[in-house]
Amino acid sequence: MEKLKISCPCLLGLESVLAGEMKRMGAQNIVAEDGRVTFEGTFEDAAAANLRLRTAERVQIIVAEFEARSYEELFQGTLAAPWEEFIGRKDAFPVKGRTVRSQLYSMSDCQSIIKKAVCKHLEGVYHQSWFDETGATIQVQFMILKDKVRLMLDTSGTGLHKRGYRKNSVAAPIKETIAAGIVDLAHIYPDSVVCDPMCGSGTLLIEAAMKALNIAPGLNRHFAAEQWGCWPSEPWQHQRSACLDEIRHDTTFVGYGSDIDPEAVRLSIENANNAGVGSKLHFEQRNMKDFVFPEAEKKLIVLCNPPYGERLLDIKEAEELYRALGRVLKMEEGRSFNIISPHDEFESLFGRKADKRRKLYNGMIKCEYYMYLGGRKK
Repeated sequence: MEKLKISCPCLLGLESVLAGEMKRMGAQNIVAEDGRVTFEGTFEDAAAANLRLRTAERVQIIVAEFEARSYEELFQGTLAAPWEEFIGRKDAFPVKGRTVRSQLYSMSDCQSIIKKAVCKHLEGVYHQSWFDETGATIQVQFMILKDKVRLMLDTSGTGLHKRGYRKNSVAAPIKETIAAGIVDLAHIYPDSVVCDPMCGSGTLLIEAAMKALNIAPGLNRHFAAEQWGCWPSEPWQHQRSACLDEIRHDTTFVGYGSDIDPEAVRLSIENANNAGVGSKLHFEQRNMKDFVFPEAEKKLIVLCNPPYGERLLDIKEAEELYRALGRVLKMEEGRSFNIISPHDEFESLFGRKADKRRKLYNGMIKCEYYMYLGGRKK
């Protein structure tokens, strides 16, 4: 089989972060698009991407790309794709996707036509007219954007933000993938000291610790493609073994989290232990207004996702929280603050303009990521 073209969707604003992860992973021919990054590789590379990429939402194999402005063109383009390379006689192959700014705007019609075309192709290969689809599930996904069709197979199954450590959480927690993006942009290292004065269920600190210890985010879960007959088991076994060998047990990283809600603190401790970083993180119940920097720590990084939206309905209460946060977080040499918020006036309320800003999306919520560098190079 020739090299696969692999697509990894991500949250808007994290494309360059994800591309950087792929480069460090050794991926080739990396191309960043809006909301996704593609690269070329083998089954082994796709397995590695599922296990290792912190900011990818899932890993998809691109089976075909073509233009279609009519349903006949969609059918013929789908019919010509090499589906037998991935889908076996008994495999289930449900179809889902979306169409954006295209002449083929009916999602259900596109879904039906793609399913028929895949069936027609497999009928000719396997010489059977009926597929009972009782085997492994191979999810066919399509994206039609400005009349350009991309047909893909989802190798991940459950979204990659599901790391396996967060069994329970507080209301509206930050998504693990955006937390990992913030950690990457904040330059967390194996010797970093990190604080979160409103830690919620601990996601930012857990993702920071996992990066510092080089714990692959997918080690505690499984992936859809592990059940595919076309995919040998050796790449998965090799990559899992390599990820385990690469965990750093000698780091001096430490994280401190606090929250006013005792249940949030309990969940943070539980989640940290599930993630294998419980010994590196310390949590306590504390009002953010009473936050103090750890003693003897002159150089540290603050990560913070202050409550908003469904986590805090009263906008005036949120604004007072931002003012209080500005009073508590005193800028000194060696300290850097990294805060995400959807509020347009955050800087004014916080009391200082950020050194750098970046648009990010926490799920569907448009946010700004504010970076106060504290002497770090801009």
